[in-house]
Amino acid sequence: MATASTSQCTTAAAPTKAKRTWQFFLPLVIFFTLVWFLYQGLFLNPREVPSALIGKPAPQFSLPILHTPGDKFSPTQMQGKVWLLNVWGSWCASCRYEHPLLNDLAKNQVVPIIGFNWKDDPLAARGWLSKYGDPYRLSVSDIDGRVAIDWGVYGAPETFVIDKAGIVREKHTGPIDAKVMNEKLLPLIRDLQKAM
Repeated sequence: MATASTSQCTTAAAPTKAKRTWQFFLPLVIFFTLVWFLYQGLFLNPREVPSALIGKPAPQFSLPILHTPGDKFSPTQMQGKVWLLNVWGSWCASCRYEHPLLNDLAKNQVVPIIGFNWKDDPLAARGWLSKYGDPYRLSVSDIDGRVAIDWGVYGAPETFVIDKAGIVREKHTGPIDAKVMNEKLLPLIRDLQKAM
């Protein structure tokens, strides 16, 4: 009888010991896993937000044109051309930072730029372009922001490079500066323009 009782105590103690071991090591494993992910995050560029659209057809839409609301624009109208879609708003302080570069790009006729006026008052948007210059071939109004969701827009400004076949080739999040323009966007645009 005593032997059976001792055997039961030993088997009952075994799961308890294993359970205590897991209770000790599991938080450590979780802690070190989190530390590893945070450490990896130190080497990521916050401006390079990955886009699921890269290499895929540009999402289609039909939105009113800012200056002529009775007319609509669709990306299919740019078929056969390399072009930029630039997300902006009159409320966006960072958009003012990149705007002179866009004006220069348009002045030199490097690539057509379509403006994507996001969650903005059309009257304020037109006034903003009048004040700071209008680099866009045209701007569309996405007042409620629904189309921006299809494009994966996080905020303004954002710029997409679309090739002749209507495929999204690049997305830049945040304001474009001279370095991004000269080292990233212009070489890509030129390569895409040369492609058949």
